[in-house]
Amino acid sequence: MAQIYKHGAYGEIVESIGEVATQSDTIAVYVGLAPVNLVRGYADAGVVNAPVKISDFSDAKEHMGYSADWAAFTLCEALKVHFDNPVTNAGPIVAINVLDPATHRKEAETTKQLAFSNGQASITSDTIILDTLVLADKVEGVDYSVDCNWTTGQVIIDSLGEEKITGAVAATYAEVDTSKITKADIIGGVTSGGVYAGLGCVGLVYPEVGVIPNLILAPGWSHEPDVYQAMISAGKKINGHWDAYVYADVPLVDKGSKIDTIDVAYKWAEDNGYVNERSDVCWPMHELTTGGYVHDSTMRAWKQLIVDASHNGIPMETASNKAIPIKRNYFGEGSKNRGFDQSQANKLNEHGICTAVYWGGQWVLWGGHTAAYKFGKVLDKRVIFSTSIRMMMYVTNSFQQEWASTIDQPMTVQMADTIRNREQERADALVAIGALIGSPVVQFRKSENSNSEIAEGNFVWDFEGTPTPQFKSGTIHVAYSDAGLSSYFGEEA
Repeated sequence: MAQIYKHGAYGEIVESIGEVATQSDTIAVYVGLAPVNLVRGYADAGVVNAPVKISDFSDAKEHMGYSADWAAFTLCEALKVHFDNPVTNAGPIVAINVLDPATHRKEAETTKQLAFSNGQASITSDTIILDTLVLADKVEGVDYSVDCNWTTGQVIIDSLGEEKITGAVAATYAEVDTSKITKADIIGGVTSGGVYAGLGCVGLVYPEVGVIPNLILAPGWSHEPDVYQAMISAGKKINGHWDAYVYADVPLVDKGSKIDTIDVAYKWAEDNGYVNERSDVCWPMHELTTGGYVHDSTMRAWKQLIVDASHNGIPMETASNKAIPIKRNYFGEGSKNRGFDQSQANKLNEHGICTAVYWGGQWVLWGGHTAAYKFGKVLDKRVIFSTSIRMMMYVTNSFQQEWASTIDQPMTVQMADTIRNREQERADALVAIGALIGSPVVQFRKSENSNSEIAEGNFVWDFEGTPTPQFKSGTIHVAYSDAGLSSYFGEEA
């Protein structure tokens, strides 16, 4: 008898059989802070503790606002990398903002004298709550209008009507205080009353946005062990069904101590439990060619979306050894570390840490192992490569997507055969494109389908398959031979 009541199509990752297999169109879900205080009508726009699908940079600024202060407004890093990238843009993504200007604000209002010139004035601020801006003795929409210049980071106030505003005018407004956000806000959760917050909002992505979350990120926060564990939990059986992979970062500083060397970085990851097979753990940060410091997790997600798209959403290829637009690795303010080469980066990889190196005349991501990988200590081969785990997730998610609409229909013998045959066809198709190797098998076994379970309407199909391993290294053995020396003398009789 089943241990829990089931009603729906389900997929479960079970113990490996030599190895195992496979997920849906890649959607990266980011949790963090966005300057929604710069969005007019934010309170009614559904941009606080809610999933928002972002497709381009204009879309991002309209719904999330934008600030160049990525340390404070952590979601803006993802918006920049995904949608204002000099190489190419990659999306859509889903953003979950936890900053609520109604509560995360400074106690006292700000009053500032504005100097109008040619009927215009400006305020340089990314913390102003635009909905609270008031000009003394003036009426918005009658005497003036308010807009944002995202490039300069200024709030622009323009006069309306024939008579232009001149001279000094007092402006009063409230400001957000991002320091009031804690890791508890990022972790969030779901109350019994159906109130969602932080990572708990991942459960709203499918029913409200209509897409299946595949990747979960929280740059600027994922270096907190409690947040990392919450991310792993958030990616397991989302809505009781979907599986999502996690990209997280090792910090550059922890409790005042610098983490700016390879040995310290991988030891920190191991000591703090960053070893889950459902995650990539990344270090250090990078300096973009266009300026600004970005987390490796964000850069990796951007590139992985591009790679997955090249395979029609099938996560069969790693983002490792793919070019990224950075100028150097960044180890934190004041660090004397000038970087490392590929051979040194491999020391990170052998401890399950992803990074970036300069190789082949360009900067590339480096490392395709899960965080559970430790060279020479692997007990289950499925943890060796992130593509293996993500392909297994692809299989479970795809099965549930495919058969969800047939739930509650009569399970005839023909239907059972149809499901098995269809899943076998899809497994064979994955072999044909190189996503799986060998001869995957889908079975409907009597041993897995007892009479009591069938009477309850519970049916199980078994999938056994091998994700294609990545070409991690290639070696040619070269030996000296003196046989060629005889060529000096030609053929002798």
